[in-house]
Amino acid sequence: MPEESGEPGRQRANERKKLLLRLDPAVYDAIARWAADDLRSVNAQIEYALRLALKQASRAPRKDSP
Repeated sequence: MPEESGEPGRQRANERKKLLLRLDPAVYDAIARWAADDLRSVNAQIEYALRLALKQASRAPRKDSP
């Protein structure tokens, strides 16, 4: 499939990375409850938690990064 961005290996800014993630069932259940409390999907809650952790570690992505 040809790259639409014109740069091999780079995705367009509006595309999301896909990731296979294996979690302990208890961790998944806790995230699912947290997501339900916040009216988010489990996927959105995981991204929220990762962004929070990145911010706390002073490693948050720049605003202009995809």
